[in-house]
Amino acid sequence: MASIARSLTETRPSAVRIAGLRRGFDGRAVLDGIDLEIGQGEFVALLGRSGSGKSTILRAVAGLDADVEGRIDVPERRSVLFQDSRLLPWMRVLDNVILGLAGTGIRDKARHALSEVGLADKADAWPKTLSGGEQQRVALARSLARDPELLLADEPFSALDALTRLKMHGLLQQLRRRHAPAVLFVTHDVEEALRLADRIAITANGRISFDHPVGNARSSPERLDALRREILDRLGVPSH
Repeated sequence: MASIARSLTETRPSAVRIAGLRRGFDGRAVLDGIDLEIGQGEFVALLGRSGSGKSTILRAVAGLDADVEGRIDVPERRSVLFQDSRLLPWMRVLDNVILGLAGTGIRDKARHALSEVGLADKADAWPKTLSGGEQQRVALARSLARDPELLLADEPFSALDALTRLKMHGLLQQLRRRHAPAVLFVTHDVEEALRLADRIAITANGRISFDHPVGNARSSPERLDALRREILDRLGVPSH
């Protein structure tokens, strides 16, 4: 299987263009010339060993790191999902969703977003009364209320139990089809990446070492298993 494959960005306009991205910490280059494109509406899962720079890339694309070097072209409307919901405990759910928004109709927009994630009845609840999965759904509603062209997700479901995580996968897929943002999704979970992504990219030695579409692999269990084994091998994980 080729390590670099044709991507959806060749058939649709790009939402994200990253070129020559570099970032070092304490004299060590974590990113050493990252190049990556994401098409409009495309879902790219970013895998890599711990410390390989996955979250560093996401933070740079989100505009949260002023010390990166290189070119980053991204849509103005973007939102970020973190590992935890980052809800403010002293604000009710609806107020957490509209936090930072301005303009008319923002409360109606926030209520609609909560309805989309199945939490219309929790608008006046306090965050501490919600389960972990519900809190992440509020965080997702907060992202949707911003009508993002680009959704950046940093292992947003890693702290959830297996069943809740599967439910969140289904919800994210539904919302993605409805809103069609480009997605950059950082994860350590190969199965999660195979289930959700259009493309899987792997970071290693400061570069993108592997970039491959998933769609064709889903056409048969054999192809999917071959892709899974190649990904695991590149991550240094025995597949048997």
